Amino acid sequence: NGSHPKTWTYDNIDYMKKEFYSLGFSFSKQRELATSDELYTKFEQGFIIDMYEKGLLYRKEGLLNWCPHDQTVLANEQVIDGCCWRCDTPIVKKEMNQYYFKITQYADELLSDLKKLEDGWPKQVLTMQENWIGKSNGLEFDFKLSQESKTKLSDRFDSFTVYTTRPDTIYGVTYVALAPEHEIVSFLCENNLLDSSAISQIEEMKNSSSIDRQKEKSGVALGIDVIHPLTGKSIPLWVANFVLIEYGGGAVMAVPAHDERDFDFAKKYNLDIKGVIKPLDSELDLSQAYIKSGVLFDSGDFSGLDSNSAKDKIIDHFETLKIGKKTTNYKLKDWGVSRQRYWGAPIPFIHCETCGIVMEKKENLPVALPDDIEISGEGNPLDSHPTWKYCKCPKCGRDALRETDTMDTFVESSWYFLRFCADKINWEKEPFSSEQIRYWMGVDHYIGGIEHAVLHLLYARFFTKVFRDLGYIDFDEPFERLLTQGMVLKDGAKMSKSKGNTVDPDEIVAKYGADTARLFILFAAPPTQELEWNDSAVEGAFRFVKRFYERSEKVSPTSTKPIINHKELTKEEQFARKKVYEALLRAKDVYNERYTFNTMIAGAMEALNALNGQDNQAVWSEGYWVLAAILEPVIPHVASEISMRYFELKNLGVQEVVDEVFEVNTITYGVSINGKNRGEIEVAIDTPQEEIKIVAKAKVAKWLEGVTVVKEIVVPNKLVNLVVK
Repeated sequence: NGSHPKTWTYDNIDYMKKEFYSLGFSFSKQRELATSDELYTKFEQGFIIDMYEKGLLYRKEGLLNWCPHDQTVLANEQVIDGCCWRCDTPIVKKEMNQYYFKITQYADELLSDLKKLEDGWPKQVLTMQENWIGKSNGLEFDFKLSQESKTKLSDRFDSFTVYTTRPDTIYGVTYVALAPEHEIVSFLCENNLLDSSAISQIEEMKNSSSIDRQKEKSGVALGIDVIHPLTGKSIPLWVANFVLIEYGGGAVMAVPAHDERDFDFAKKYNLDIKGVIKPLDSELDLSQAYIKSGVLFDSGDFSGLDSNSAKDKIIDHFETLKIGKKTTNYKLKDWGVSRQRYWGAPIPFIHCETCGIVMEKKENLPVALPDDIEISGEGNPLDSHPTWKYCKCPKCGRDALRETDTMDTFVESSWYFLRFCADKINWEKEPFSSEQIRYWMGVDHYIGGIEHAVLHLLYARFFTKVFRDLGYIDFDEPFERLLTQGMVLKDGAKMSKSKGNTVDPDEIVAKYGADTARLFILFAAPPTQELEWNDSAVEGAFRFVKRFYERSEKVSPTSTKPIINHKELTKEEQFARKKVYEALLRAKDVYNERYTFNTMIAGAMEALNALNGQDNQAVWSEGYWVLAAILEPVIPHVASEISMRYFELKNLGVQEVVDEVFEVNTITYGVSINGKNRGEIEVAIDTPQEEIKIVAKAKVAKWLEGVTVVKEIVVPNKLVNLVVK
């Protein structure tokens, strides 16, 4: 919008804080922070230097995810369905130097420690992280090039490595596919060993987004053969768009009979399809890929084995022949954190022609962003700044250049919860207080969107483990319990400015008050589900708040909870008390365990309805003593005013359930005549049978006119049957 990023950020923080406070939210100002503050950046840059010294941060050239719209690199976790997580632009691949956090060093621990979170985190989030880490066991081996192919490649290459989780299908390999970025493919293109149309097609594959490469299968035959490691037969080598360089080294052994993707590709290009596994109880149907386990055939000495046994035996065979080995692989890749943006923490490194990459001295931190920046929308603004990047090398004192990439802003959110644990008294001296962290951490309950399952939530877990190993903290996991809230929808779509379906909180507060907005949000749906914004439902919430406030006039002021003899009350009054304490029981469960606030509010509404029409002031006062406390976190302004006006706020402590309201003092009998149900009666539990008969006959008196009761049968605690003629 043309504003300076710093101005825009802090103006928005002020605006959102105003909205928060207007809704009655309470935050400790002594712990408030902005992750873009220079003091926060200072300590974060210190962590980065520590991680670099420990080998947990490194720089290398790699093929990266590039967003053409935002003009920056994205981590794998920030590519959603092949598009930028911020702007939905399809990403492309680009060769660049990049800093990486070695998150893969913690892959096993990140995976195994998910078990520690099973009682507190949603299963869906745990599954998403497990799948993202993607641990698998399989076979790694080399395909050797045929002699003719080696000659064609000027003896530059002898073999290349592949990885498979399905060694039981190895006798069904009919072609091998390489990623368009594979070094053999690059060599062929750079040396014009393919025709121009093939080279153009390969370039098009490389520039396509990951999601496009998974849709329509396309490939190019390379005119090169490899040798099957067990059969010795020649197999054609292809380049295929669906093979990604970052997975399995960018090479895939293709078994079209037993892999759907390989099958589609083979059908398109008329390649052989050779079945080697069949179902246990039927013949193999090669009209489609058979991807399940089964029994091997046409697989040499391994024929007749089941798939699971064959996997282990084939791996053992490769290791015996010293042509392959059992390997554990992960889908998780190291976290690329370099960004070509202005608004981010500068990476505190310096490039010196003499010394190479040099860390800034900690006493010189923070390396702060310049305010006089020109953002053109093209290229890295820090790189084009006239003076900022020019500096002296901290090691040799010669002229040098600052690193102009900034850090992924997810770095900031990977440790802010530790900073919250200490107030601002010692913020200048230390990033966080170890004493306060021992008191507050881990976070008892963390709330956030499921869209962060493999972003912030994974990064925060990684940083926690790194900080533990660096000696800053002494625990493994940051968040004990996690609640993933649903999206707020309007007109069936997620609220967003681009869709024009947002609701201004200021307008709702101005028209209905903050309590109405809060009540509607919590009552409309459980917090884990989507919430459809509904104007008429907002008005309904307003009516309840108004009714709750107006009916409080029936309450008698008291600084102590009313004492009531339950047995002396009428049935209606007893019922009202029971509803009040049912609401309290539900509130205790909701606040402590389930967080289904909509059911708790419904219980409070039922209790208020039950109180309506009662004239007993003690029952009203007790009801409001409890209900105002239950609803205080939901509608704090109205509930607190009622509590102050009538109870001197004494009711806002722990509420105890009165068990006697749930005691069953009466019992209901069905009344039938000649076995046909005619009604019900309610009597005290200890009522004698003769009295029960009298009450029953009175209940059905109109059906007894003109007939004679010849028998009266009482089934204890259940039924009165009158036999007539």
